[in-house]
Amino acid sequence: MSTPPELLEEMRAIGALLQGGQYGAARTRLEPILARHPDYVEGLRLLAGTRLALGESEAAEALLRQALELDANWPPTLTTLGELLLASGRTAQAEPLLERAATGSPADPRAAWVLARLYSDSGRAAEAVRLLAPFCAAPRLDAALAAQHSGALAALGRAEEAIEFYQARVHRTGADAGAAQALVIALGAAGRTADAGRIAADLLGRGARSAELWLAQARTCLAAGEQSGAEAALRECLTLDPRQLEAHHSLAQLLWVRSGNLHQATASLDAALSRFAEDDALWGAKAAILQGAGEARAAYECLVPRTQRARAAPSLLVRAGLAALEFDPGAALILAERALHLAPASAPARTLLAAAQLGVGQAAAALELCVLLLQSAPDDQYLLALQTTALRLLGDARYAALCDYNRLVLPLMLEPPPPWSDLGTFLTDLGAALARLHAPDGHALLFQSLRRGTETTQDLTRSRDPAIAALFSAFRAPIERYLEHIGRGADPLRRRTGAGWRFNGSWSVRLRDRGFHLSHVHPRGWISSACYIELPECMRSGRSEAGTLSFGVPGILTSPTLSPEHTVRPEPGMLVLFPSYFWHGTVPFESPQSRLTVAFDAVPDRRRA
Repeated sequence: MSTPPELLEEMRAIGALLQGGQYGAARTRLEPILARHPDYVEGLRLLAGTRLALGESEAAEALLRQALELDANWPPTLTTLGELLLASGRTAQAEPLLERAATGSPADPRAAWVLARLYSDSGRAAEAVRLLAPFCAAPRLDAALAAQHSGALAALGRAEEAIEFYQARVHRTGADAGAAQALVIALGAAGRTADAGRIAADLLGRGARSAELWLAQARTCLAAGEQSGAEAALRECLTLDPRQLEAHHSLAQLLWVRSGNLHQATASLDAALSRFAEDDALWGAKAAILQGAGEARAAYECLVPRTQRARAAPSLLVRAGLAALEFDPGAALILAERALHLAPASAPARTLLAAAQLGVGQAAAALELCVLLLQSAPDDQYLLALQTTALRLLGDARYAALCDYNRLVLPLMLEPPPPWSDLGTFLTDLGAALARLHAPDGHALLFQSLRRGTETTQDLTRSRDPAIAALFSAFRAPIERYLEHIGRGADPLRRRTGAGWRFNGSWSVRLRDRGFHLSHVHPRGWISSACYIELPECMRSGRSEAGTLSFGVPGILTSPTLSPEHTVRPEPGMLVLFPSYFWHGTVPFESPQSRLTVAFDAVPDRRRA
């Protein structure tokens, strides 16, 4: 779609205004142009973009549909309208438009990126790979598409295939920085962060400038615990792309852990919002960070002006509802219903509705909704937790079978792994290794259940420290014993046995005086755990519930409220295994000594199925 020659200079000026987030000024320049050239399709699309950025979604949609009437196959128009429909929850209408744009002539990389992300987020990784394959085989490689491609292959258990693909491309193209950058992303997705870091450092050292590359470098630094390097890389990424959400989340996380100061943690995000004040995704990120720091009311309040709009984006209504869920389930219910009115098929909105229904005493309706949602996501541990909570509130006999704590919570004592001959010495060495990974005066991570303590950020299953590596060897026999203990069956836990298992992430938590865990579940797990490395003396006396592991209290408000149903008193060297859908938390303790644990999730190993 060419621009009339007499408009080229004006469109360059308008493009600069759009790049700088000056949407009002761009709109003022575009309107007289379209008065003179009413059939100028790209002008209509850009004007629609300014209207959309200024919160006028209905006017934007009308302009885009007008542009499509003039040219039904112009990929940028198809992409912009597809994104607008997607943001308003009309996924079924958005997908074919984005597909046409992504496979049109010329094919629009932006459409491919948006659609691939939709496929990946909805568990359709194979479709994402199918869509992205032609782009990733093309002579010019888009780094953002390569990131989606690698992530989709990794989700299918094919991370090594992504590495081989991009290694071959690097070998074939020589100095192709795009291919090397894609290899960095693929290596990162496979957990080979050291290799990814070496290539990223080389690319950056040779002058490559890309937001995606800096983000990949930041991921590498984070995995290695190099916080200063990660911060510098994230700031470079945000300089190039001020709206990169993952970079904003990661930078906020780093600054929060270091300072515990929300103003410092969100400063970069606030700067982006001052430029892109109509960007709902940025507002949603701000709310998520506030809630992740324990400020649910502040998260809700920051979104109120935007959720009060007649056609607020469903995703923003859900984000506000998640915050309201912590203190006002009735408000969360209203937000969920509004989101579903705009996007009837939205799984996040339906999940929010079910949780809110439990909070206002509508357990029967919540159960019905959970059953429906679990048909599409039968292994979602959060949905299973909501379902079992509804069953308990209704006094349904099925609850006792799904939450048989006496059978399904299994404490086991570890055997000392070679070369250690006794458990006490092993735990001492392990404690020293873990202590090196915890910031002495750090704050709890954002979006986590712990209060008054620290959590490691590296995946401990990949650690090369001898004691930590030995710990995961020592875990294997207890996990096999647990699987034998629970046996096979048709319920959500036991129907997944038989295909083997693998670790799906691991971390260490050190709680300080008055520290505890809020009750929570592990949504992407199957079997979860708590292993006790060091305990304060007050927990060894057996005279109080301080520091104990508690099961059965929902991590959301319910009506009526529910009390604990099962407790485990920890001992050093004890590993407790349980289903990931069990609500679990810890009781606060008072002691100058810390409470050091390691936890992991295990999931079925699809590679062996």
